[in-house]
Amino acid sequence: MEHARAPEDLSRLFVELANAGDAEGLAALYESEAVVAYPAERPAAGREAILAMYRGMMAQRPRMLPEDSLPTWRSGDLALTSSRRRDGRGIRVQVARQQADGTWLRVIDWPEPPA
Repeated sequence: MEHARAPEDLSRLFVELANAGDAEGLAALYESEAVVAYPAERPAAGREAILAMYRGMMAQRPRMLPEDSLPTWRSGDLALTSSRRRDGRGIRVQVARQQADGTWLRVIDWPEPPA
């Protein structure tokens, strides 16, 4: 599996892995204690919960398309990434952290914040 060498790589890898139906690959884009606020009222906390959430999502065979990225903001080993939702209903927001080997993983993912 390809690893994110920059925080911006995570969105591209997400689309590729989702379209391949690879729930395990999607979960591997996150740190072990990461949180995905999807759905917002029942966030998945920890990689095992994130994997279970993506297994359910991949069973529906969604088709993902790339979205327009907004500028990435970095502070030390943290990065805030975001993209405009294709449906025009706001943005998606993620926080990523650079790992000891120089790769990046998501720590917080809020794919559907209020518009």
